[in-house]
Order: sequence, then C-alpha cells, then structure tokens
Amino acid sequence: MNVFYFFLQHHEEILDLTLEHLWLVGISTLLAVLIGIPLGIVSAHWPVWNKPILGTANIIQTVPSLALFGFLLPVPWIGARADRLAILALTLYALLPVIRNTYTGIRGVDPSVVEAGRGMGLTDRQLVFQVELPLAVSVILSGVRVAVVVSVGLATIAAAIGAGGLGEFIFRGLAMVNNELILAGAIPAAILALSADFGLGWLERRLRPR
Repeated sequence: MNVFYFFLQHHEEILDLTLEHLWLVGISTLLAVLIGIPLGIVSAHWPVWNKPILGTANIIQTVPSLALFGFLLPVPWIGARADRLAILALTLYALLPVIRNTYTGIRGVDPSVVEAGRGMGLTDRQLVFQVELPLAVSVILSGVRVAVVVSVGLATIAAAIGAGGLGEFIFRGLAMVNNELILAGAIPAAILALSADFGLGWLERRLRPR
C-alpha cells in the first residue's frame, strides 16, 4: 500500500520521468531501424558484408552498458550531453536484433517469388521494396519488438549518467535503500516493456503474410 500512496503523491514526477524514458527509447529505436534495416539488406544481398556487419553488432552487445557509456563520454558533441550519449548507446544496443531479423526475413523470401518479380521486369531496387521487404516485414518487426523491449530495460541505466528516465527513481532508491523509490521506477518500466511487447506482437501477427 505504501507504494500505491507514493504513486499518488508523486504521479506528476513519475509521468515526467516516464515521458523522458519513452523519448530515449523512441528516438534510439527509430535510429536503430533507420540504420539497421539498410545494413540487414546489405548483409542479405552481399554475403561478403554479412560477417563484418553482424560481427560488429554482436561485439557491441557484449560490452557492458556502463562501460559503453564510459567509452562514449570523450566523444566530441556526443559526450557533451547525457541524453545524446544515452541515445547513441541505446541505438548501438538495438542494432543487432534489427539487422539480424532483416537479414533473416529477406533471406527467407521464396526465391521463386523473387524470380517471378524479376521476370516481370522489376529492377533490383524494386524487388527489395516491392517484394522482399513487404514479405519480410513481420520478421523485421519481430526484431524491432526485441529492440524496443531491450531498450526499455537498458534506458533505466542511462540515469547513471544523468540522462533522466525512470532509472532516476531506481538509482535514488538504491542510494537511500528505499524500496518504494526502486518500485516507482521499476514498475512503470516493466509496464512499458510489456505494453511494447504486446502491441508490437499484435502488429507483427497482423502483418504476417498469409
């Protein structure tokens, strides 16, 4: 019940930090999609780039989040503001599922469908945008879904460098050994992750080719 009263008394601050959290996750996921999908297309069509691209994305995943924040701090312009640094770090972590699923989705398109499109006179560019991506969209969206859920969790750590978000409550609660503060950050973050997973999962099923 104490947690419930805490939510009532601090609902405005919780809402503000939740919006900050959503902004960090939303911008970083958008950037990951804009970068990751083209890289996935390149990996699928030019196998020579597959290992370097996926290998680099895998290596980034192995770097601990706090260590990555530390590595990026000296970067000009990026390290000058905590929100920029957090967005870049979250974007890097979100790349792997987007790239991997784009690659898998495009490689999973039936070759006979591609050949049929080529027989109709479609160019390589038209094949990608009119045949391969529409057929692979549900698989790509599955990668975006994973990226969003991971980003929601990782964004809580961004508070350690002053980037805001629901992690503010969690770190404050850890410093004060206050479970109410920790839950005030953890519960909304969990709700955001579950909501994103459910919503994108529903959209993924709706867009799956029949």
